[in-house]
Amino acid sequence: MLATMLYGPRDVRYEDVPEPEILKPTDAIIRLSATCICGSDLWPFRGLNDVSAPMAMGHEYCGIVEEVGSEVTSVRPGQFVVGSFCLSDNTCPHCRFGFQSSCEQREFMTGAQAPLARVPLADGTLVATAELPPDDLIPSLLAVSDVLGTGWYAADAAHVQPGTTVVVVGDGAVGLMGVLAAKQMGAERIIAMSRHKTRQDLALEFGATDIVSERGEAGVARIKQLTKGVGAESVLECVGTQESMSQAIECARPGGSVGFVGVPHGVQLDGQSLFFAQKSLFGGPAPVRRFLPHLMDLVLERKIEPGKVFDLTLPLADVAEGYRAMDERRAIKTLLRV
Repeated sequence: MLATMLYGPRDVRYEDVPEPEILKPTDAIIRLSATCICGSDLWPFRGLNDVSAPMAMGHEYCGIVEEVGSEVTSVRPGQFVVGSFCLSDNTCPHCRFGFQSSCEQREFMTGAQAPLARVPLADGTLVATAELPPDDLIPSLLAVSDVLGTGWYAADAAHVQPGTTVVVVGDGAVGLMGVLAAKQMGAERIIAMSRHKTRQDLALEFGATDIVSERGEAGVARIKQLTKGVGAESVLECVGTQESMSQAIECARPGGSVGFVGVPHGVQLDGQSLFFAQKSLFGGPAPVRRFLPHLMDLVLERKIEPGKVFDLTLPLADVAEGYRAMDERRAIKTLLRV
């Protein structure tokens, strides 16, 4: 079959690879209904992560089960399923505590930018719908597998509560999903930090009440101005750079919380500054599996439409253009139809 491989910086190829097979009795093979490109895929695409050998790309997925291993009991061929980018058994002590992204058997999904994909730990990772969903819900169900689950975790880690003020640092797909999550969790004021009109518009549609286009110290000053010098109870850091993390911490009020889900690149924190800031930092790779059933229900009941974050749809064969469009900020997030 043809699938997406990354050979090095800006070298994405759609080429022949062997079809996936059941390798362990806990595996499943799914036929993708849709897949997409993640913001984190851009790190190796831009050369910021080392690529020592060709990489099978793609970790966001939903589709129809084709085959299961002999020990898989929770899903069966013919069912539509959504899975997390973090593969987990959902039974170990960390999974039972709600942190499937720290599962004792944790693996990270790969190879999902393809027509077929192997999903290890299928029983603990995949959640099936009661019936095949209509095609118009596929983008939103796909979003649940990572980008919505990650934005939701940022809001959860930042302890978003009804009636509070939330700041979202980052206007990429995860940040926009953080806005949606904060709205669903009842935040009264949601301040999205963005300087791009299309992203600002989508943030407002998802529930943002204010837009701040300034960054760095100017952005922090604007947040302080909007909150009468106090800062926000909850701040979602959805980028992963030194600037974004510093900005997030400074936007939080004393006693506030920062939920950070942007994969850190070059981030360093000063212990003494944190000590006197009296702010909580919590985050990491999102335990999407914890949230999957609830988020899938919200989509299936048409209470949310996270699929709106996909502003470019391409056939899978044009995946390289999808990477370029996101890299050049011509697209927020690229949906790939198989």
